[in-house]
Amino acid sequence: MTTRRTLLAAGAGLLAAPAVQAQGEWPNRTVRIIVPWPPGGSTDVLVRIYAELLQPILGQTFIIENRPGAGGNIGIDATAKAAPDGYTIGIASVGHLVINSFLYSRLPYDPARDLVPVGIAWDLPNVVVVSSQHNPSRSLADFTAWCRAKRGGFSYGSPGVGTTGHLTGALFANRIGVEGTHVPFRGAAQIIPAMLSGDLDSALDNLASYVPVITEGRMRALAVTSATRWPTMQDVPTMAEAGVPNFVVSSWQGFVFPANSPRAAIERLSGALRRIVSDQAVKDRFLRVGAEAVWSSPEDMLARAQRERPLWQEAVRVSGARLE
Repeated sequence: MTTRRTLLAAGAGLLAAPAVQAQGEWPNRTVRIIVPWPPGGSTDVLVRIYAELLQPILGQTFIIENRPGAGGNIGIDATAKAAPDGYTIGIASVGHLVINSFLYSRLPYDPARDLVPVGIAWDLPNVVVVSSQHNPSRSLADFTAWCRAKRGGFSYGSPGVGTTGHLTGALFANRIGVEGTHVPFRGAAQIIPAMLSGDLDSALDNLASYVPVITEGRMRALAVTSATRWPTMQDVPTMAEAGVPNFVVSSWQGFVFPANSPRAAIERLSGALRRIVSDQAVKDRFLRVGAEAVWSSPEDMLARAQRERPLWQEAVRVSGARLE
């Protein structure tokens, strides 16, 4: 709740700005945003911030409908099958648009056919973390050497099979030539206690979930998977700087409509999102909680999904994961 309040405060100027809307222009009634994850997680919190900030800009209420389950596929399928009238928006991640096509034997939706992108809204890089009390590693090189010396390799936790935390760990183990044992949890709220108790060696999970324990000194951040150093953690190197090249991964997410939704709605929402991200105070607050508020065109979102397909295909392959 603190995160949500601080982010909302950052957008106070946007909230105060009056909406200018012609009669009949989209939107002229309440808009539903389907979030394919449970309430309270990082995605849910960030979407609710956007919903609050969109309301004064576009002159209508944006309500959140959480539809979790099946790795987010239930919510995405609900978005894909909604009426293409501009009044149902979905939140889709790199998992829904890229990873799941390699991970699942069959999907209830086709992202290329059933969804139309609006744009990426934020980036969530991953971070390699270890317990300060139970692991002596102070750098990624130290951790790599520790993993190689440890009988049976190392263990790493993630929020579940096929998540970016799982696949990042599998890819890392493959790159350094060490056996990695994946331990799936429900989320970071369960991973963190397991690491702090010494029952789990590491995590390569979304940075946003670990900022508090890193700041408190209970965990050490050894490397981030972003292309450049994270602005609020300048002492933490990137994977390339730490000795693992070509390792830029991010759990980016953005807005999508059902296919055949009105072009006017796509363009107007895109413009509103760009206006929100132009507020430096909003961007700064997102950075402090481990997320980067970004804007991209629909075309950029498609291009990024296509560009990252080889990376995630490799990650799924080395993980050995397969879901029905």
